Amino acid sequence: MQETCVPVNLLNDMTADNDRLGEFDVIRDIFSPLSEKAPGAFGLTDDAAVMSLAAGSELVVTKDAMVAGVHFLEGDEPEHIAKKLLRTNLSDIAAMGAKPLSYLLATAWPKSCDVAWIRRFAKGLAEDQKIYNVSLLGGDTVSTSGPLTLSLTLLGAVESGKCLRRNGAKEGDLLCVSGSIGDAALGLKVALQELEVSDNNHNQFLLNRYFVPRPRVLLGPALIGVASSCLDISDGLLADVGHICRNSNLGAVIEQSKIPLSAAVQEVLLKTPDLMEKVLSGGDDYELAFTVPKDRYGQVMRKAESLDVPISVIGKMVTRLGVSLIDDDGAEIPIPSMGWTHF
Repeated sequence: MQETCVPVNLLNDMTADNDRLGEFDVIRDIFSPLSEKAPGAFGLTDDAAVMSLAAGSELVVTKDAMVAGVHFLEGDEPEHIAKKLLRTNLSDIAAMGAKPLSYLLATAWPKSCDVAWIRRFAKGLAEDQKIYNVSLLGGDTVSTSGPLTLSLTLLGAVESGKCLRRNGAKEGDLLCVSGSIGDAALGLKVALQELEVSDNNHNQFLLNRYFVPRPRVLLGPALIGVASSCLDISDGLLADVGHICRNSNLGAVIEQSKIPLSAAVQEVLLKTPDLMEKVLSGGDDYELAFTVPKDRYGQVMRKAESLDVPISVIGKMVTRLGVSLIDDDGAEIPIPSMGWTHF
């Protein structure tokens, strides 16, 4: 049977591969195994879960929701969707300098979503649970007449009073980013067949960066005590740097030539330079943007090198409010779009 999840009667008549499962069968057979390493989840058999924290730690909580046709394409692989859902939350936890613990999952399955699709979705979660050492703690499973809707709440822990915030930047701080920018935004265009990339390796690289982000779960905690502010880049580099600016009551000057670009993005821009706007504002990078005092930059680089995470200084924090983009001569470059917004 073809695996679909596009608009089974999940709760009453869900069939695939000779399965006939109701709500509690789905929980017991498909999702309960994801909670095996979380003792307080009780195998998802109770009304709620129990979790304890080490002394001197604070709980860090984040939630992301994803809707078919908005945050992922209808035909995307279920494993990819699961991993993106978990990894976007992991990125938020990393941006606070916290370490991930467990997560809660709420799913609203459309009538046409079959069991095989859901099993593959759970398989994607199971694979990432091993990579990032997290477990399912609980959640909810319902059906919907609307599009597939997924919501994940991730719990993390950080030493009390040590979490990274967006509001700590100071004038003169260096503005840094991890990894490379714009890969996922161009990867989406490849997935939509709106962009052709001649190099097959570059083509696949961009698709992978869109489908499966790489949250900087080790870098975030390593920045505690050295970075003055931090966030993850989800809505676009310019928009998210703008959040640091607003929360810190400062501005940022970004040197366009210093923004780290992958070889794949560079190839695309050589042929279509107008796509630089998409690189800067397209979003879905899930890299960290952070500020650091100049005298701590050496510490940051040593930590990043020990984790094998590339770091680039792309600008600095200034008193003039807002985000400015400049060229190598210091001339300001117009910014047509800051980034993604739902409203």
